[in-house]
Amino acid sequence: MGKSISEVGVEDMVGAGLGLEEAKDLEKELKNASIHGLGADEVWRQITARKLLKAWHPHALHQLLYYSVYSNYDESVHGPPLYWFPSLHQARRTNLGRLMESHGPRLLGASYKDPITSFRHFQQFSVQHPEIYWPLVLNELRVQFSVPPECILDTSDKSKHGGTWLPGAVLNVADCCLKSTNYFRDDSVAIVWRDEGCDDHNVQRMTLKELREQVMLVANALDLMTFNKGDAIAIDMPMTATAVIIYLAIVLAGFVVVSIADSFAPKEIATRLRISQAKAIFTQDFIVRGGRRFPLYSRVVEAAPDKIIVIPATGKDVAVQLRNQDLSWEIFLSNAHRLPRSTCYSPVYQPVHSITNILFSSGTTGEPKAIPWTQLSPIRSAADSWAHIDIHTGDVFCWPTNLGWVMGPILLYSCFLSGATLALYHGSPLGRGFGKFVQDAGVTLLGTVPSLVKAWKSTHCMEGLDWTKIKTFASTGEASSVDDDLWLSSRAFYKPVLECCGGTELSSSYIFGNLLQPQAFGAFSSATTGTGFVIFDEDGVPYADDEPCIGEVGLFPHYMGATDRLLNADHEEVYFKGMPMYKGMQLRRHGDILKRTVGGYLMVQGRADDTMNLGGIKTSSVEIERVCNRADESVLETAAVSVAPADGGPEQLSIFVVLKRGFSIKPDVLKMIFSRAIQTNLNPLFKVSFVRIIPEFPRTASNKLLRRVLRDQLKKEQLLIHSRI
Repeated sequence: MGKSISEVGVEDMVGAGLGLEEAKDLEKELKNASIHGLGADEVWRQITARKLLKAWHPHALHQLLYYSVYSNYDESVHGPPLYWFPSLHQARRTNLGRLMESHGPRLLGASYKDPITSFRHFQQFSVQHPEIYWPLVLNELRVQFSVPPECILDTSDKSKHGGTWLPGAVLNVADCCLKSTNYFRDDSVAIVWRDEGCDDHNVQRMTLKELREQVMLVANALDLMTFNKGDAIAIDMPMTATAVIIYLAIVLAGFVVVSIADSFAPKEIATRLRISQAKAIFTQDFIVRGGRRFPLYSRVVEAAPDKIIVIPATGKDVAVQLRNQDLSWEIFLSNAHRLPRSTCYSPVYQPVHSITNILFSSGTTGEPKAIPWTQLSPIRSAADSWAHIDIHTGDVFCWPTNLGWVMGPILLYSCFLSGATLALYHGSPLGRGFGKFVQDAGVTLLGTVPSLVKAWKSTHCMEGLDWTKIKTFASTGEASSVDDDLWLSSRAFYKPVLECCGGTELSSSYIFGNLLQPQAFGAFSSATTGTGFVIFDEDGVPYADDEPCIGEVGLFPHYMGATDRLLNADHEEVYFKGMPMYKGMQLRRHGDILKRTVGGYLMVQGRADDTMNLGGIKTSSVEIERVCNRADESVLETAAVSVAPADGGPEQLSIFVVLKRGFSIKPDVLKMIFSRAIQTNLNPLFKVSFVRIIPEFPRTASNKLLRRVLRDQLKKEQLLIHSRI
C-alpha cells in the first residue's frame, strides 16, 4: 500500500517530476487546503476545486496525489472513489438542471429539492411518466413535425412489447438538422474540420446555410439517378464533411443510408450490401493516413456493388480508373449543377417509423444483424446527449468515429438537433495532429474510446497542447482504465469523463454519467433519463434497486428509440425470448453483466453471451473461430474469448486451440497466423493477444462449448499475476 496524502512530501513530488520550488509551493498549498481529518472524497474535491494540480504537470504527479488520497479507501464500504463533484451553481445551468428547476416542483411536489439532490427521483419519474418527460425534451431539441404525434406512447397493441412511440407523427429528421432557428442561424458554424498534415493551417468552417445548400445539391443529384424512393444507398468512407453531407442528403431525399465502416474487408462489405440490398455506394478512391494512400475504392469494387460514386481523397479528380458503371463525385454533381435551383430541395416527409439508416451489429450467429434506424432513433440519441453530455448551442463536439459505427450518426444528430458545431479531423486520431485540431477548433466536448486515450498517454503526443476549453469528456466502446481516465481528465483541470454504454439497437446509451451526480473513473452513475432496467440473478430474480449486486441487465421494454424489428433476424427471439417478466413487463435483453456498487454506481463486467468487444467493435466468438479454424492445417478447432486486463482497459482477444492428432506448432506462430487471417477476413483492426494450445475444450452434456470456463480461467490467471506485481 502506498503513502497516504498526509505522508506525501516535497521529495515525493520532485521524484514525480516536479521542480523543487514548485514542489515546495504545492506542499504549502496542500497544507493551506486544511485537508487534515477530511474523508478521501472531500480531500480530492479540495485538491481539484483549488486547481492545485495543473493540466501541464507530469502525469506521475497526478498519480501520486490521486492514489495517495485514496490509499486507505474501502470501496466495499464507500463505493468507487469519486474524482468529480457537481456544484449546485453548475448543476442549475445544465440542460437537465434547468429543466428540473422549471418543472421539478410541479412534477415531484414537495419532495423536489434541487437538481443534485433530486436527480434520482427525477430519473425515476422520467421512466414512469414518459408522456410528461418526452414532450419537455422534444421542446428543447430542434425537432419539427410536419404532422404532430397523436400522443407520446400508445400501448394498446399488446403484441408490441415496446408500444408505439409518437404515433401519427410525420417529419424529415435531416430537414430538422438543416433548418435555421433563432439560436442556430444560417451564419452559425455547423461543421469545422482539418485535413491531416495541415496542422499549421486554419481550421476550415462551414455555416449552416452552406451545409444546407450542399446537402440539397446532393439530394438533387440523387433524384437524377435511377433510384426509387426508399432505396438503400451505402456509405463506406471516413467521416469527413463530405460524408456528413451525403448522409444527410440521402435521408433528406427519402432514401435509406447503409452504414459500412471503412476498415472492413471486401467480404464484409459484400455481406452488408447483400443484406441491405443497396443500390449504390459512396466511397473514396483512397484513405490518406500519415502521408500514405491506402486503397478503398478497389476494396469496394471487390464487393461487387451495382454502382459506386467515388470521392477523391485529395484534390478534385479521382486517382483511380473507374468501372464503366461508376461515377466520379464531380460528374455525379455536374447534372444537379445544371438545375435552375440546384441548392433548393423539398424534403421527403415520412412517418416517424420510416427507416432512414441501416446499421450492423454482430450477433453470435456469425452474420451481422441488420439494425434499422427509424426517425425515432436520431431523436433519442440527441436527447441523451442533451441530457447527459449537456450539449448546448455554441458547443464544439468532436468524437473520432465513422458513419459505419453507431457513434457516427449519434454524433451527427447530437450536434445538429442541439445547435452545436460538429468537429471532424480528416485523419488518424492517434497523433499530435488530432490533438492540435482539438485545441485550434476550440473543442468543448470530446468523445473518445479507451484505446485512444491509452495511446495518447503512452506516446506523450499531446504534451504542450491546451485542452482547457474542454468542458466534458465522454467515453464509450469498451471498459476504461482508471489511470488512463485520470490522465485524460487532468488535461482539462479534472473535467468529468462521462462513461456511456448502449447499443446500435437502442440508438442510445442505457447507462451514462451526467453532470448532476459525482463521477467515478470507469463507472456509470445512472440509467439514462427515460430508461428503466433491473439486474437479475441466474434464476431470473431481480435484485432490489439499491442493492449492490452482479447480474444480467434486463431493460424495461418501453424504451423510446429502441428497435422493434431486424431485417435479417427474428427480433422477438433476439431481444425478448427467454427473458424474465417484471411487474407485468417482458424485459428486453441487452446482454451485459452489470455490477452495481455501494452508492449505486454501475460497472460493465462483460457479456452474458459470447459476443466480444474488441477496440469498441462488437463481434462474435463464432465469427473469429470460423476464420481461425481454417487458418492452418494443424488446427482442429478453436475457441475465442476476450478478457479485460486485471488492471482495467480494453478487452483483449485470446484464442484457445485444440490441434489435430500428430501435429505440432508453437503458440507464437499460431498467434501470427490467426492475426493475419482475422485482419484479412474480418477486420484489420483486430489483433490476437494470446494463444494457448490445450488437449480438449470444456463442454456441456449436450456438447456445447463452454467459453465461459475458458474466460474465467484466464481472468483468474491475470488476477494472480497482477497480485504479484
